[in-house]
Amino acid sequence: MKLKHCKLTALCSVAALGVMAFSQAPQQSDLIVKLTGGTRRVIALPDFRAGGGAAAFADLFNRTVFEDIERSGLLTMAPKSFYPLSPPQQESDLRPSSNCGGRCLSDWSAAPVNANYLAFGYAADQGGQFVAFGHLYNTAVADLAGAKLIRKLYTAPLTDEGARKAAHEYAADILAQFGVPSLAGTKIYFISDRTGNKEVWAMDFDGSNQRQITNFRSITTTPAISPDGLRLAFTSYAKGQPQIMLWSTETNRMIPFLNPQASLNATPNFAPDGSKIYFASSLNSDTQIYAADVSGANLKRISTSRAIEVEPKVNPKTGSDIVFVSGRSGPQQIYRMNLDGAGVERLTTGEGEAANPSWHPDGQHIVFKWTRGFAPGNWNIFVMDVASRETVQLTFGAGRNENPVWAPDGRHIAFASNRNGRFQIYTMLADGTGLKQLTNSGNNTMPVWSK
Repeated sequence: MKLKHCKLTALCSVAALGVMAFSQAPQQSDLIVKLTGGTRRVIALPDFRAGGGAAAFADLFNRTVFEDIERSGLLTMAPKSFYPLSPPQQESDLRPSSNCGGRCLSDWSAAPVNANYLAFGYAADQGGQFVAFGHLYNTAVADLAGAKLIRKLYTAPLTDEGARKAAHEYAADILAQFGVPSLAGTKIYFISDRTGNKEVWAMDFDGSNQRQITNFRSITTTPAISPDGLRLAFTSYAKGQPQIMLWSTETNRMIPFLNPQASLNATPNFAPDGSKIYFASSLNSDTQIYAADVSGANLKRISTSRAIEVEPKVNPKTGSDIVFVSGRSGPQQIYRMNLDGAGVERLTTGEGEAANPSWHPDGQHIVFKWTRGFAPGNWNIFVMDVASRETVQLTFGAGRNENPVWAPDGRHIAFASNRNGRFQIYTMLADGTGLKQLTNSGNNTMPVWSK
């Protein structure tokens, strides 16, 4: 779909349905190793046992811990079928010798488990609270005191949410040992038509707790979240023509924003400090990039091309440059420019069309969709080192894979794809592996990941 046929590809792309591209693992280039950390270590995670009222929530706790760690892509989970018969539940169960049925660290470091780390514990009902006693040991260290990395108590309400909260906290502490932040507590906002209209929805990072945010009973698209997570910006057709609206995630109320007097104002994005909004507007006939305060005041035109230019994304690290989509060279491509509109350079070259750029938190890489090497209308997801222009393809095949966005940890990507006929939200690791489907009902597109 070329820009000359659709004034705003970001708003038109949802209309076309096809067959999704299946995600495959790309070649482990230096770029991918840089983003994912390369070789994974192995962790064994025997299930926590639970007594009393906590027993009803043990399965949920165990499943959540396992999924959080597996989803991180940092550690490889040792197959549970290889586990010794009697794993430890508490610190006093450990023995300093070997061949003790799972009570020695060497039982876990040896074949067939071959685990570098052992996480274990138990849960109980204490005073009507869900209490988990979590441990983490380095199996390569013979001295038990020296091998101990985590010994901590996790307390939460005796409910599903409480068990999930304790599990997220325990998994986060494990990941923190390796310098990787947990995604627990982060949110994904997206567009869903499951109620019959395209509205903004939100969910937890793992797809749980899906709930509707807006209810305009119209078309809502291109959501963006402020760096502090307190304001949503999006394009709405509630008043007829596409206009930018702001929403408070604290009060669940609209925030005033003065739109330019134009037939189209769309694809908003916040500056890294949250003080400005960058967006596309047809104020002077040509659809160009503009910036304004979060109130809409102090409007300033940034781009000056006669081509259609949309989807501005400000570098989150430096705040000094913008990537955007332009048709100035014919088919839409991704460009970069300074905040004042100078220094324009084309990032995507060769055949095909490119759109939906999203900055990595490090400000050095982008992820985007591209038709390179595929028939028109078939989009796949790529990641690029902006300085070197090195590019790696993450999804493969026919269909539409689009709206990619980085997670706050810089290790995961959320995107929309139509592998089952309808668009759904998926996540994957930055190397294209670890595909997870998060939504099921209706069409779900345009994810944005909030801290």
